Amino acid sequence: MANTKDGAVKKAAAKTQTGKAEKPAKAAKTEGAQVMVKGYVPSLQTKYKEEIAPKLVKDFGYTSVMQVPKLEKIVINQGIGSATQDKKLVEIAQQELTIITGQKAVQTYSKKDISNFKLRKGMPIGVKTTLRAAKMYEFLERLISVSLPRIRDFKGINEKFDGKGNYTLGIKEQIIFPEIDIDKITKILGIEITFVTSAEKDEEAFALLREFGLPFKNIKK
Repeated sequence: MANTKDGAVKKAAAKTQTGKAEKPAKAAKTEGAQVMVKGYVPSLQTKYKEEIAPKLVKDFGYTSVMQVPKLEKIVINQGIGSATQDKKLVEIAQQELTIITGQKAVQTYSKKDISNFKLRKGMPIGVKTTLRAAKMYEFLERLISVSLPRIRDFKGINEKFDGKGNYTLGIKEQIIFPEIDIDKITKILGIEITFVTSAEKDEEAFALLREFGLPFKNIKK
């Protein structure tokens, strides 16, 4: 009687109906992406539950913890204007964003033709990825403690919300992220980072992101 190991090997080598060998299960990570250890809880996620949420309840007079605004997701994207002249720039940006965020980035495409810019509908013009849960908190922590301080003459970030409790931060150069090898980059590219919160008011969203540690220029006391 074959043992469990032999059975697993045979199963992995099984043929599909087309006669081709089955593809192995996808790995837990893509190239450049990080693997989150099962059960790992980022420190900022713990800080939100133990410190930030109780403070916001007190500051805004919420009657329930369920009313406290949450950081729902972080959307990171890059628009590659010069992609119309060099398609490889999008592929390179995709690889870089994957390395920066620890999650596979996807390409974005133009929705219409713009002849003046030699842009055709369906042409790749950028890359993006959306972070949630542990990866979101992990990225935020690295952004605050490592990447932003690397900006030359950094004096804090502007307080400009969208009126719906969301905040977009513009980064001029992707090289502020230590995951990027400056000797291997082909082009300096900007990045937009959007923090999507459950807050109904900008004031609440600002307080939430401030407590996480985002270094706003004009912090209200």
